[in-house]
Amino acid sequence: MRLQLHTAADTHEFGRRLAAVLRAGDLVILTGPLGAGKTALTQGVGAGLGVEGRITSPTFVIARSHRAGAAGVPLVHVDAYRLETLDELDDLDLDTDVDAAVTVVEWGAGLAERLAESHLEIAIERRADETREAVLHGRGGDWAERLASLLGDEPSVGPDARVGAAA
Repeated sequence: MRLQLHTAADTHEFGRRLAAVLRAGDLVILTGPLGAGKTALTQGVGAGLGVEGRITSPTFVIARSHRAGAAGVPLVHVDAYRLETLDELDDLDLDTDVDAAVTVVEWGAGLAERLAESHLEIAIERRADETREAVLHGRGGDWAERLASLLGDEPSVGPDARVGAAA
C-alpha cells in the first residue's frame, strides 16, 4: 500500500491513525533518509496511543520507553542508525519489552525483523516538494486485515492514495 503524505502534519496524523490498529506486541520498522518523517510518524503513533512523555528522536540514547497512557499500551522507540550488528541490538534487551509494548524502530531494516514473527515495515521517501510517500508492507500475522481496516475509509487507497488536507 502506498500513501501520499503532503506535510509533516499529515505524517503525524497518519501515525495517530495507525495507532488505532496497533496493539501490545506489535513491531513497526521505519526506513527512509534523514528528514523523511520517521520521528514525526512515531510522534503520531505516540499521540494516538496517548503515551506519556515527549517523543523525540532517540538517536543518541538509542532507545526510549514511554509509559502507557489512555490506550493502555506503552511505546518503545528505537533508533538503530548507530547499531551495526545483531549483537548490539540484543544488548538493548528489547525482546523483553516487545510483547508488552508497541515497538517502533527507526533505521531497523536488516536488524529488527527478528524481534517479532510478524511486523509492519513502512518505507518513507521525501520528495523535493516536501511530499512524503509511505509504502506499507505487513509481514505475517494479520497485518493485511489491519491495514485494510485502517485505510478502508480512505477514498483513494491504492497506488495514488493521499492523506491529509490536500487529499
